[in-house]
Amino acid sequence: MPGLFDGTSLERPVTCERCNKALADCACPRNMKGDVCQPSDQSPRVRREKRRGKWTTVVAELDPEATDLKALLKQLRTSLGTGGGITDGELILQGDHRDSVVDRLNAMGYKAKAAGG
Repeated sequence: MPGLFDGTSLERPVTCERCNKALADCACPRNMKGDVCQPSDQSPRVRREKRRGKWTTVVAELDPEATDLKALLKQLRTSLGTGGGITDGELILQGDHRDSVVDRLNAMGYKAKAAGG
């Protein structure tokens, strides 16, 4: 991508609006459009469901491009002492941990809300 005033003596590289590094060196999380997407820009919904007769906690509406779902799942599983996985871009945790997950996601900077009853 050409920089500002490309080809002149005033040429400058295009930089990230968050970290002010060149776009090639920037490691900020980005969504599908290429815009910077921080945890505070995402509003995941945490709900509980019964699957095969047992309670599960489902975290939905996370951007899979801007969020490392595997690392987030591992962090939640470790802190809650439960199992889980990723299905169709949603985090599935074994057991009813809705309120704990909402608290932990809010502490990480997400704008998480509990959904359902």
